[in-house]
Amino acid sequence: MARGKKLLWFVLIISLVWSASLICAEGAEKGNSKVKMGGLVPLTGALSEFGKGFRNAGDLAAKQLKEAGFPIVLKFGDTETSAIPGVEAARTLVEVERVQILIGAAASGVTLPIAESVAIPAQIPQISNASTSPLLSVLPADQGKDFLFRTCPSDAHQGVILGKLAADEGYKKASVFYINNAYGQGLMERFKEAFEYRGGEVVASVPHDEKPAPTYVSELRRVMKAQPDVMLALGYPGQATVYLKEFFEARYNRSADLLFCDGTKSVEIPRALGAEYLSGFLGTTPGSVGGDSLDRFQTAYKAEYGELPPLPFMSNFYDAVIVAGLAAAACDAKGMAITRINVRDMLRVVANPPGETVIAGVEGIKKALELIKAGKDVNYEGTAGSVDFDKNGDVVTPIEIWKYVEKHPYIETVRMETEIPER
Repeated sequence: MARGKKLLWFVLIISLVWSASLICAEGAEKGNSKVKMGGLVPLTGALSEFGKGFRNAGDLAAKQLKEAGFPIVLKFGDTETSAIPGVEAARTLVEVERVQILIGAAASGVTLPIAESVAIPAQIPQISNASTSPLLSVLPADQGKDFLFRTCPSDAHQGVILGKLAADEGYKKASVFYINNAYGQGLMERFKEAFEYRGGEVVASVPHDEKPAPTYVSELRRVMKAQPDVMLALGYPGQATVYLKEFFEARYNRSADLLFCDGTKSVEIPRALGAEYLSGFLGTTPGSVGGDSLDRFQTAYKAEYGELPPLPFMSNFYDAVIVAGLAAAACDAKGMAITRINVRDMLRVVANPPGETVIAGVEGIKKALELIKAGKDVNYEGTAGSVDFDKNGDVVTPIEIWKYVEKHPYIETVRMETEIPER
């Protein structure tokens, strides 16, 4: 009997120690945080080149929020750059991890089904950092519900600048090779309207599937059959790396130039093909007004990871996490529960005028938190530009004109277009 009692006490003590260790581990993970976010990033698939950078930017934002005095938990899910895995990743973050806000996804063709199938039905705010399709502005499922936001501009802006750029470069005939999803279709249509308004002609527009293929020879023949002056590559690195190699192998570059967009602004493409083949070709991407907020982000990112942010939309991911964190802090300061809907309702309060301007970086975030605790309004000016959400959850930023160069990191800014024509 005594031996049995000793065994029972031993089991009980072990159980208590195990439970305590779990509680301590959970507390260490949460860091006494009051908010949990879910990051939807393309760690695999056609946009996998972008995934690590987005995660790095998100981790940096979380670290700075903690150092400023408002720790958060940021959990990540891999969208695989595809709708079905993206929806499942979002559902896991919402239903299992119980996050209060979603950051992402990157591809418009992933963000839209996540919004329709997960975010809007669950009444959880979703902030995409890189989905530029005009459809996000008018998604029927979100009209009047206000759960879908983004920290990047709509392609209603980029497409106009892309069409204007092609015309300004003297091209008369363009062919468009585009990814067959909401992103590719929307950008292609806006480009076509802007280019033809300026006297150009789109002589071919050929879609390709979202899933990367081993070859695009037949599609390229259709793209180049009308002998365009320029081929516009609207898509992602996973597909573009393959068909651009075939473009050069077929010597189409002897008769046509190339024009790129944000999705084909890549470090891996010139590495794979040879930077000398792409050098001098232009492209567009959502840009930044620059200034102290961007400088602080870039300085902190380089100190943390040993390089400047190499790809588009990394600063937009950072901004999304910071704005979400400040919104949660505003709930807390006002004595409100940090619920999904309350966080949603505070997004414009901390990101839009009026309010004292605050910027990125630990000191900027700390100042914002102090003002919020004092009951004052703040206006976060992001690293990618003003994060002034309109009634559709959209923002407006400049459009960057960039070009490929032979020297690493193979990309160089030409200029920022701050004035966006209607078409």
